Amino acid sequence: MKIVSYIRVSTDRQGRSGLGLEAQKADIAAYAARQNAAITGAFTEVESGRNNDRPELDKALRLARVTGSKLVIAKLDRLSRNAAFLLSLQDSNVDFVACDMPEANALTVGIMAVIAEAESRMIGARTRAAMGAAKARGRTFGNPNGAAALRAAGKGNSASCLAKQQAALARAHDLSDVLQDVQASGITTLSGMAEELNRRGIKTARGGRWHASSVCNVLSRLAG
Repeated sequence: MKIVSYIRVSTDRQGRSGLGLEAQKADIAAYAARQNAAITGAFTEVESGRNNDRPELDKALRLARVTGSKLVIAKLDRLSRNAAFLLSLQDSNVDFVACDMPEANALTVGIMAVIAEAESRMIGARTRAAMGAAKARGRTFGNPNGAAALRAAGKGNSASCLAKQQAALARAHDLSDVLQDVQASGITTLSGMAEELNRRGIKTARGGRWHASSVCNVLSRLAG
């Protein structure tokens, strides 16, 4: 079994002092020992509760997806009130467990996300009402040419093609941290990187083995 750990502290002061970090690390280490699991990556988020950016969570989810690992969260109780975190976790397609709330599962998080989305819809309704009032005063919004402007810009591809392109790009971004780590270790040739990805047990999007050409495709998407 492979796991990726995620720890969060809420202020820079706590991050520098280590306040709360050691207890969370100990909880995850104990879980890993009970499960006889190998920790493939460890991520610590130091941020304000008002900040919706979760760069370390994004990295943890990407690594968990590409390595087939379970995400282990040290503390879910406070994070359970954060809409950005819940929605990221709900949409991640990553199996997870919380050390302080082991009974939590995808259904639990889904219910929490429904509540968060309900609040988001109420905010949206208030925003639309404000826009309606602004329109009544003569203000205009959006592109008056609508879809014609998109077609003129060459953006009228089919939905299916766009979905495939977006999925391929999302997969490439999931792999970006791993590829950077491989290159930082001194492996820079396409064939060498393919061999290293295979050695680490990371599969391609179709579940196959890596070759120089498939590594090249991913790097091209990231460069574009």
